[in-house]
Amino acid sequence: MEKFILDEERVKSCIDNYKRIKNDVMETAVKAGRSENDVRLMCVTKTVEPEYINPVLDLGADLIGENRVQEYCSKLDTLHLDGVEKHIIGHLQTNKVKYIAGKVDMIESVDSIKLAKEINKEFKKADAIANVLVEVNIGKEESKSGCNIEELEELLCQIAEFDNIKIKGLMTIPPICDEAEARKYFAKMHDKFVELQEKSISGVDMQILSMGMSADYEAAILEGSNIVRVGSAIFGARKYF
Repeated sequence: MEKFILDEERVKSCIDNYKRIKNDVMETAVKAGRSENDVRLMCVTKTVEPEYINPVLDLGADLIGENRVQEYCSKLDTLHLDGVEKHIIGHLQTNKVKYIAGKVDMIESVDSIKLAKEINKEFKKADAIANVLVEVNIGKEESKSGCNIEELEELLCQIAEFDNIKIKGLMTIPPICDEAEARKYFAKMHDKFVELQEKSISGVDMQILSMGMSADYEAAILEGSNIVRVGSAIFGARKYF
């Protein structure tokens, strides 16, 4: 195995990037007519070594997101996680749910009754409640997971029946497009979010709208997002092994 060598310049860059983006998020929230603390900044740590994540956590970052279960579990013992909320945000396979039962604060990528059933089963075994967001494929892209927006309400009602799951809101990833087009997708998602809030579906606590990433988080905030998931803009380009 290749020996890890800490890049001090990258550490400094991560710290500077986090401070800048945190400020951007607060300023954009105010620009959108909201409180500066209305939007949470998630640090997405996929493929990032703990040595670069911990300095950002030490600055006060209180929310991280991981895509892969195996990577998430391998980092838990080395991250400075006191007071830090931990989300799984990538596509979750049913056979991986058992490894995170009781070990995550939220699963943002629930998109089927099959997955919800497995989450309920494994979290019940762990005597834990799974807070979840239902993922919506807002662009109806074949390459992406998520339910169609037309099927969303029915899926919410089905998942709400499970005793060990609490639905907290919605998550989406729009197609790659320019800012004006992205804002249309985000606005459509926000409209559905508000509609579902007003319906007050039993067992659904529609409070979180997670949308916006490194390239489009400002557009997402302007259209109502209250969690933005930022990885490469903080930690640099991802490494794939």
